[in-house]
Amino acid sequence: MGLFEHLRQEAAAAPESGIVAVMNHGRRQEDVIPLWAGEGDLPTPDFIRDAANNGLARGETFYTWQAGIPELRQALSDYYRRHFDAVLSAEHFYVTGSGMHAIQLAIQATAGAEDEVIYLSPAWPNFAAAAGVAGAIPVPVTQDFKGNGWTLDPEKIRNAITQRTKALFINTPSNPTGWTADVETLKEILAIARHHGLWIIADEIYAHFYYGARRAPSFLDVMEPDERIIFVNSFSKNWAMTGWRMGWLAIHPSLGQTMENLIQYSNSGVAQFMQRGGVVALEEGDNFIRMQVERARQARDMLCARLSATGKVRLSPPAGAFYLLFGIEGITDSYRAAFDIVDEAKVGLAPGTAFGDGGAAFLRLCFARRIDQVEVAAERLAEWIRNR
Repeated sequence: MGLFEHLRQEAAAAPESGIVAVMNHGRRQEDVIPLWAGEGDLPTPDFIRDAANNGLARGETFYTWQAGIPELRQALSDYYRRHFDAVLSAEHFYVTGSGMHAIQLAIQATAGAEDEVIYLSPAWPNFAAAAGVAGAIPVPVTQDFKGNGWTLDPEKIRNAITQRTKALFINTPSNPTGWTADVETLKEILAIARHHGLWIIADEIYAHFYYGARRAPSFLDVMEPDERIIFVNSFSKNWAMTGWRMGWLAIHPSLGQTMENLIQYSNSGVAQFMQRGGVVALEEGDNFIRMQVERARQARDMLCARLSATGKVRLSPPAGAFYLLFGIEGITDSYRAAFDIVDEAKVGLAPGTAFGDGGAAFLRLCFARRIDQVEVAAERLAEWIRNR
């Protein structure tokens, strides 16, 4: 018996990322346009890097506030007042070592061994995997693709709830589908959670990347102050800080000590000099966000037009986020197709199989990049599709 057999079952069962498998296959090939990962091509802006560098130069390399430095928690409070019209004190916010860390803490706080957590699929795979590693059982509710895009029937959520269900994970705008819940849908999901006494883990990381208004609808628009809702978020997307691994939680202050304890027993807090960058991102980064969203809008519109012109693609322009999940006529195994497209078209895509139920016949493309680069990728893909 090898060492693997002695691992904890939940850890051994953690799945390999189908996205990373394609990336590893193609990243050493020349001239591949890498649209497989969920990040843009812009480096972190200078004003954010300078703030972190200044903190480092001041010697801010010691243990610091586990919940986050007071300046950053206050900046988060101001940010939510400005963008969400939400009055949340600094005590609502807890700084984490990435959005993924925030999700792990939210799971730890709400669900454990044999508890069930419901999520919407196709889905970014990390939530379901993290729930499984924690010993919980992830339960997918599949969304449907129709001519006007991806849709959710809330009745499917009701039908998936059992006595073991503890939480609903709601990602809107969605990675990978771009589906974005309207206010009425959020109200209905919240009513379901209230009726069954469930937690909602609200992933609103892409709230600014919404192409119908200044931001996407939020549970903050429909909730009462003491709802069972934990918001998870990240600095990664809005401010081009994917490599910083810094995020946050927004929770009711009555849960604060528990959350701080969970931070203590996981990463014990985020480096203070990095948090200085977060403060400046929140305070001075609104124009950078607006520029990124407009850039993504232009890339989305061009990309959808070019692929639709082939007559062999199923797609609907996504309402939010910066991904296109699309199907190609005749392709049912997107995993194999993703490798072929890397080798033959020199475009890196993520296979829909990586996103679980309902995703197998689709491919995901991240269009948060320079318009000229997305245009070249669109032409390569269109040619590959036409020649099939």
